[in-house]
Amino acid sequence: MSELLGFSGVESGYGDARVLHKVDMSIGEGERVAILGRNGVGKTTIVNTFLGAAHLTGGEVRLAGRRQPTIRNFTAARLGIAVVPQGRRIVPTLTVRENLMLGAAAGRTEPWTMERVFALFPILGERANTAGTTLSGGQQQMLAIGRALMGRPRLLLLDEPSLGLSPKLADEVLAAVRVIVQDGTAVLLAEQNVRKALTHCERAYVLEIGKVVLSGATSALRDTAEIRRAYLGD
Repeated sequence: MSELLGFSGVESGYGDARVLHKVDMSIGEGERVAILGRNGVGKTTIVNTFLGAAHLTGGEVRLAGRRQPTIRNFTAARLGIAVVPQGRRIVPTLTVRENLMLGAAAGRTEPWTMERVFALFPILGERANTAGTTLSGGQQQMLAIGRALMGRPRLLLLDEPSLGLSPKLADEVLAAVRVIVQDGTAVLLAEQNVRKALTHCERAYVLEIGKVVLSGATSALRDTAEIRRAYLGD
């Protein structure tokens, strides 16, 4: 299995503030991997580090198996890594269809098409000619994911996709993760809803104050005393 994204001893942060402390993690082709933890523990900083929005001060970041001494957001896109950030960033003056077309600008040749996005999220096909910002929050999240898939990524990073959604819509969005992986795109999910993420991913890394404190198969993590006590309320 080829590595798509890897961190070895990564330290990073913003200005003088260090957020991540010697983080080791990786995701390979065909995997569903979660980064778990409460708000503010460093999940988004992991995403921002390889996008260049957080400053790498130590360790090594690898994209598609290659060490990246200088991180830039276009580097990830060129190597087939797409990000759905918090906030969705739907272009208000464009229709659903036009927002999706923006994602195809990278010109990659892998098999995601608009028709496949509509099959994954039928509501987008039904609302294809309406303004993207007229959709509900959950539907906008689907649109943001669909737009990222239109770039034909090898790896899709989702930053808090269930944030602000009803439990039902969150389940619909996260259930799409399995389909996306089956269609050939690996998924790295940064999520504070630990219960849902453990259900929809195969492996996970648990962060506390910028450090990985637990990692492994989600089936095993679900049964640990630490996870049950701190996150599942058992």
